[in-house]
Amino acid sequence: MCNLGFDSSFNAFLAFADISFLPPLGLYFILSFYNYRSKYLLLAFLPALLFVIYYASIINQFNVNACTVFYAIYKYPQGDLYGFFYYTPVLVTMFFLIRGIREANDQKVVHLSKVLLSAYVLISIPVMIAFIFAFFGRMTLVHSIVSIMCKFAVLLAFAVTYFALNNKKANE
Repeated sequence: MCNLGFDSSFNAFLAFADISFLPPLGLYFILSFYNYRSKYLLLAFLPALLFVIYYASIINQFNVNACTVFYAIYKYPQGDLYGFFYYTPVLVTMFFLIRGIREANDQKVVHLSKVLLSAYVLISIPVMIAFIFAFFGRMTLVHSIVSIMCKFAVLLAFAVTYFALNNKKANE
């Protein structure tokens, strides 16, 4: 965003609006894979929708505070609350993947679940490191975690692509 001159408040808002729906979408994706059906599953999207609506009303409060080649630091309101609602579906997705691995009888389901779980664990490493640094008073990584996670999400994208190409059940 920074190097191309897209560091306006509106573009930062669009980036947040876009990524807000990824964790509940991942949860929905996994639960669909395990044939879990519930009308309440769509409630997982409600926090993301509420944040997008809220953030749309205060777009001018989004700021890009710092830009480097590797990350950008954004200033946005309710960051801790946003983080809680962002990472909760990620953790729930990991829980269901672990449960799916333990309960599945089909080795292909186990393999594909392990691929996705590995990707989720790998993309969680920067967050865990950021929280450890924050515990010791080093907040820089916490402030830049949104941007860093976007780069790590490429790992999850590769895992989902592998999953989609190798999941014959869904392809049929």
